[in-house]
Amino acid sequence: MRMNSTLERIEIDPPGQVRGAVIWLHGLGADGHDFEPLIEQWDLVQQHGIRFVLPHAPVRPVTMNGGMEMRAWYDLAGIDALAPEDAAGIQSSREQLEALIRQENERGIASSAIVLAGFSQGGAMVLHTGLRYRQPLAGILALSCYLPLAESLEDEKSSVQNAIPLRMDHGDSDPVVPLKLAHLSRDAIQKSGYSVEFNTYPMAHSLCPEQAASIYSWLKLQFQAVS
Repeated sequence: MRMNSTLERIEIDPPGQVRGAVIWLHGLGADGHDFEPLIEQWDLVQQHGIRFVLPHAPVRPVTMNGGMEMRAWYDLAGIDALAPEDAAGIQSSREQLEALIRQENERGIASSAIVLAGFSQGGAMVLHTGLRYRQPLAGILALSCYLPLAESLEDEKSSVQNAIPLRMDHGDSDPVVPLKLAHLSRDAIQKSGYSVEFNTYPMAHSLCPEQAASIYSWLKLQFQAVS
């Protein structure tokens, strides 16, 4: 593992040839270390040649939390269908995520061998970015999240992602991002022509062991498809 402070990210690299990459975005107030323990339980790096890129979101004031400064991909006034959205902040983070994809391209990893993954606000960002990205991706994994700026998806969606493997997981008792909002997001994505694998688990705003095992199998499947 190496940490690149200039790019504000952690990289977990395979010992040999890199076959693909997962760019995994953390949730509000966390950082790139959040999913390191989970990744270390898997053999995707050591045995399957997958690089994990775990960026840190910028530190910014978050309106919903009284203006407290924390790592956030964009400002949040609230998490519901009626809350105003930080379009400028979302666009800025989209550009940062797309830059990370291009950096992997420059290191020899095609976009079609890159999975975008994220939890909570990070999941919102990979949905927003991945469905609009102009090069084919290996998949989108969106955990405990929702689709921001949903009303613009139909006009901005990328036709090259029409058949992208897209998985959304959510807790059936999530007190942070309501399951109803996740359902509305899934419906909006499907209305725009995408297929969505939507899974619910008996949990709150978190991951559970059954889900982690399923995610591992899902990731392996996506990289088998592009190998």
